[in-house]
Amino acid sequence: MTSTDGNLVKEPKASLNDTVVVNSVSADEEDDIPMLSSHTLEALKEFLAEQNQAAAAAEESVDADGEEVSLVTENWNLSQFWYNRQTAETIAAEVAALSETLISPRVVCIACPTLYAYLKKIVPGVPTQLLEFDKRFEQYGDDFTFYDYNQPEDLPSSLKHSFPIVVADPPYLSKECLDKIAETVKFLSKPGESLLLLLTGEVQTMLAGELLGLRPCGFRPEHSSKLGNEFRLFTSYDPSARLGGWQHDI
Repeated sequence: MTSTDGNLVKEPKASLNDTVVVNSVSADEEDDIPMLSSHTLEALKEFLAEQNQAAAAAEESVDADGEEVSLVTENWNLSQFWYNRQTAETIAAEVAALSETLISPRVVCIACPTLYAYLKKIVPGVPTQLLEFDKRFEQYGDDFTFYDYNQPEDLPSSLKHSFPIVVADPPYLSKECLDKIAETVKFLSKPGESLLLLLTGEVQTMLAGELLGLRPCGFRPEHSSKLGNEFRLFTSYDPSARLGGWQHDI
């Protein structure tokens, strides 16, 4: 804040649970002071707590070796919700294991920058491309390709049918979004040998099977921010004992 003489004055911060002392007011003045209902106050406190949690998780995470994995802050307007540490490490470890089975591994991450960041820490020698709408990730240089799922094949021709490992995390839980992501997956996948991992809502189980022939695994992805939807990991291959295996009862 700025004082009346133009100098900057630091204003002490008070939490919602702090006691704030104010000057006494008359009854008429008191009637003019807006008051928050208890329901509104609780909702505000919950919102602020979620923001603080998301900011803390986005500023830095830590990989299995104790090294920092830096992430930009989530932009909820772009439906960005980063995975928590356990999920990111689990998926990155699975991709690393798959890479070891290939002569020339190459990975593409569709709209999942958290996974990209962990992969570059865990298997920096495996070529990995990030397709993402958010241009803040241009910081990754040639590993970044701008991607708008509304234009599913508007991508460099050099990427076509180039990836034996494809990981996708559609930004929205809609049929339209998954339809277009599926087009992108088919554009990028190396014919006849690609391994696909899809992270999306449980509500997309049937559609994931219909569009891409995927089945859900026992492993349940989680995000740093609290989300109301249950998420699942789907794969095009049987992970056997890894990832909790395929769920055959679904």
